[in-house]
Amino acid sequence: MPRFDFIATYMLANRKNGAIYTGSTAALVERMALHARGLGSKFASKYGCTRLVWYERFDRMAPALARETRLKSWPRRWKIELIEATNPDWKDLFIC
Repeated sequence: MPRFDFIATYMLANRKNGAIYTGSTAALVERMALHARGLGSKFASKYGCTRLVWYERFDRMAPALARETRLKSWPRRWKIELIEATNPDWKDLFIC
């Protein structure tokens, strides 16, 4: 049975205004550990996206997946604006 510790849609970056990875997970802490080891996704690993710059928490997985799908269709500028609305310096929210 899957664990649902911290359901979230999230964005990672390698630096401010750098590459952006969008994903969703039922266990954000465990997923971040995978990304840190280069095992979270091929894209994130290739571009060094390990900095958690934005996330949105959900009670269920289905809405998190729907949000991920919507965000992936957004233009890059919109994603940057979403990140900077709450994290203008693109700080790593996972270690803050």
